[in-house]
Amino acid sequence: MTTLQTSREWWSQRWLELLDSYRFKKRLERARNYARQGNVLSIEFKGAKVLAKVQGSEVEPYKVSLSLDSFSDEEWGYVIETMSKKALFSAKLLAGEMPQNIEEVFTANGLSLFPFTLGDVHSKCSCPDKANPCKHVGAIYYQLGDRFSEDPFVLFQLRGRTKEQIISDLRQLRGAKSEVNTHLALDTQKPLAHKQSSVNLNSFWEYHEPLDSSLVVITPSMSETVLDVLGAIPLAKTEEDVINLNSGDVVMKYLDTLYKDVSQKAVLAAMNVGSS
Repeated sequence: MTTLQTSREWWSQRWLELLDSYRFKKRLERARNYARQGNVLSIEFKGAKVLAKVQGSEVEPYKVSLSLDSFSDEEWGYVIETMSKKALFSAKLLAGEMPQNIEEVFTANGLSLFPFTLGDVHSKCSCPDKANPCKHVGAIYYQLGDRFSEDPFVLFQLRGRTKEQIISDLRQLRGAKSEVNTHLALDTQKPLAHKQSSVNLNSFWEYHEPLDSSLVVITPSMSETVLDVLGAIPLAKTEEDVINLNSGDVVMKYLDTLYKDVSQKAVLAAMNVGSS
């Protein structure tokens, strides 16, 4: 059994924060010791339920079960579809990583990936301790934190979907969308291919139909002009030519005025509202 990790991914930490909110701190400390000292003999999944054996003070190990409320097939369908629309989420999940904002996918569909309170986690133990979680259940909590670090899909499995199912569904959805996009692209190209023979290359760049004025906006450039790109004019600056020290500034100011005037006249000409 793996030992508890000192550094954890954010999703593992979220799971353990739920347990750390438990007010019986001494019981939690005993649970940590059980997890560290190898008292957890086995952990396995049976569907979406975790079944484990934890060695306690008795000869026979205690049997522990833990589960969350599984999402329905319909709910998972919405979640997978939302995931497939986010390329980054799909890429990370297909690579075995947990996206940082994965919860957004679930909350967008009215669900929560993580349980809100310990009461949302269904756990049982065969030990005589009536408290829940007991130290044996607590040890499984901590060990699951390690499992989440090793494989984030374990968290999804607690909600009713295995890694294989999620990856398969994602690939199918993204493959179907890619196929649809390909067909759309081909359908879009068909009319062009059909009309290609009737195109007059001599008038290809000409357009004689009137433009809708509401769709046309003509404005002079408010960003860099060619003068800004070229920079100051490198006029001669020698000791004998002191009078020309500011010649560059004078010329640049003149050209700047000239360029602005030309820009305004070009706009007026384009809009057909100037004198010829």
